[in-house]
Amino acid sequence: MMNTNLYPDDPTDILRSVLQLEDHGLDDFGFRRFTGDTPPQARGRVFGGQVLAQSLLAASTTIDDDRLLHSMHSYFIRPGDAKEPIDFVVESPRDGRSFSVRRVQAWQHGKVILSLSCSFQQPSPGLEHQVPMPEGLPGPEDLPTAADLLGHLDVPVAQEFARARPFDVRHVYPAIYLRPDEQKRPENIAWMKTFTPITFDGPFTSANAQAAALAYASDYTLLEPILRQHGVAWAKRDLSVASLDHSMWFHRPVAVDEWLLYVQESPSAQSARGLGLGRIYTRDGILVATVGQEGMVRLPEFAEQN
Repeated sequence: MMNTNLYPDDPTDILRSVLQLEDHGLDDFGFRRFTGDTPPQARGRVFGGQVLAQSLLAASTTIDDDRLLHSMHSYFIRPGDAKEPIDFVVESPRDGRSFSVRRVQAWQHGKVILSLSCSFQQPSPGLEHQVPMPEGLPGPEDLPTAADLLGHLDVPVAQEFARARPFDVRHVYPAIYLRPDEQKRPENIAWMKTFTPITFDGPFTSANAQAAALAYASDYTLLEPILRQHGVAWAKRDLSVASLDHSMWFHRPVAVDEWLLYVQESPSAQSARGLGLGRIYTRDGILVATVGQEGMVRLPEFAEQN
């Protein structure tokens, strides 16, 4: 029988917890150092979005409040160990009149697990345009939650998806947790937001921390367009998927406790790798971020051919 007492009453508390970093100040080399923790994970590995968010929060701690995160580029180098703390080392290559650049490396067991560069800008007036949000989509209130779809399964990974994710993610197309999409298409669309408002005192009082939280959620479903196109469900036996890199551009300030629409597509898959691209909109159609990620996607039928 499943033990639902293992999971928090408010899953968003998990996000609040992982973004409480311990600040160790400057080391002998002039680098700023932080430590972050990971909640228990069914598969023992750190969720990639968590390391992204923690790295961005560490970097933003070294930035003046008037400079906002506008881009990040990262590589996932090794899988993270969920049972061990993560050390973050922040380097400050440049602080110019308008832009500041930071480099962050996340360490475990004496090895780098993530390398990230990010840039912050003091907002300035200029040209503006955006790609419009798709129209005619169902609202999140009309779509099932992960708990609706997976909560009845007495399987650790399914229970983690249903009860231990800080964001409420609702798919516009039929979810592919258990079964593939009958209509093969290199697209995915989902609504998402935190379960409860982020209103407490702490790092979430800044726009940069909201952006870090958005980076956390951006890693959830970005490779799903690849699986949908090829009729693959997450539950497929011996499926192996891993994020290789992650880039993100933050166009406008965002509030992660309000519904956001994540529109995704995959322009290409090849050599056991696939590319996912995404645009994130507010409910009233404002484009707040663009995302790109390449992932490894290995299927057992191809492994047998090698």
